[in-house]
Amino acid sequence: MAETSPNVHEPQTATDAEGALAGVQAQPGRLEPPEVISADTFEASYGEPLEQTLNLETWERGENLDRMFERLDREIGQALVQENELCRRIRQLVFPLIATRPNAPPGAGVFQATPADLKAAQQEVLFNGAVESSYGTPAAHDTLPLSITQIGVCLVSYAGEQGTWVHRLYRRDLRMRGTNPVDEALSILENRQARSELDQTERRDRLSELGRRGITAYAERAVLLKRSQAAWRMGHGHPAPYELLTGSGSTELLMAGLDLLSELILHHRRFIYVATTQGEHVLLSIGHALQPLQYAVVETSEYRMGRIIEQGHLRGAYRRRAEEFYHDAAPKIVAGVYRTSAEVMPRIFYAHADFVHEAAVIAMADSVLQAHTGFPMLLDLAGRVCHSAFGEEGFLGAVRSAYAQRGSLKYLSELGG
Repeated sequence: MAETSPNVHEPQTATDAEGALAGVQAQPGRLEPPEVISADTFEASYGEPLEQTLNLETWERGENLDRMFERLDREIGQALVQENELCRRIRQLVFPLIATRPNAPPGAGVFQATPADLKAAQQEVLFNGAVESSYGTPAAHDTLPLSITQIGVCLVSYAGEQGTWVHRLYRRDLRMRGTNPVDEALSILENRQARSELDQTERRDRLSELGRRGITAYAERAVLLKRSQAAWRMGHGHPAPYELLTGSGSTELLMAGLDLLSELILHHRRFIYVATTQGEHVLLSIGHALQPLQYAVVETSEYRMGRIIEQGHLRGAYRRRAEEFYHDAAPKIVAGVYRTSAEVMPRIFYAHADFVHEAAVIAMADSVLQAHTGFPMLLDLAGRVCHSAFGEEGFLGAVRSAYAQRGSLKYLSELGG
């Protein structure tokens, strides 16, 4: 794979840029209470006072939407002009500081890949099957007598499907101590529900969250680590997600998840994770200023992961284990952003600090195959295979069939039957 060129802009010093990167440079610390949104802040953001927004006399009737098109066009035009100016200032002031600021990770900066780099990555890595991607999808059926959660995971490469795995969890609340609907009903009738009812509802919600998101996040990474034979492993989201850093309420999942992540991040190291949501505003601001086939290596995951652990409820040995993992892994997980075309959104990616440049080029080489989205096609393929094999339609069809064979039709309407 051809080497990418170093920083495309010479270092400059600018107070404005330092302020813009303040959030990136921050170190883990205790979370502050949520900021109160003042009336002035609302008006400055939306261009009208909240009082006016809440006044229905200022709203247009549905049949008069044509009156709003003029403002829509004007607002979009002004926003694009402002964006172009912002991107110019970011390139001029912020880009040089990415590599030179005090807490910049090794290899930070803005880099230019070439079509030859992407072609080499496609031919020598992607299309040779040297990258495998996993994707998991949960599906659920939830009723009073029974809740069923299905978790399916697929592993794919451009050499073909590498395997599929599925597991189903069956939860009957009547098997659990303290969740008897008879007792709950009596509590309501006797005005004794208050906290006990809320506790049981929260416990069910936590179990559902654990069974769906927590175990799915674990299974995706376990398949990549234990079932893949490829040199490179590709996933979506963050390599160390919130669900595993907190255990989703389960200390057992926490310990298993941290062991798994340690093996993937600290020992295997050749991983690429691409975000599917656009929530990192600082990274996206930098990404929008990138030219086609440029990428920026910006920061480690210390601040992000530190906040999650700091605000969590872990105690004792579990807290110490999480902090140990954080100190070992967070500096090694580097966050960056790339852009394949001026016509698509930039994409945030995460990789090991030792292989971040190779990872960026591989991610871009895969993303240019989908010119309309700029998102890695192998990840998209894994998601489509997984949804086809284990999506809600097939899962709920099997549940409908089981109810029908038992002669019970009352839940079919909730299943779309």
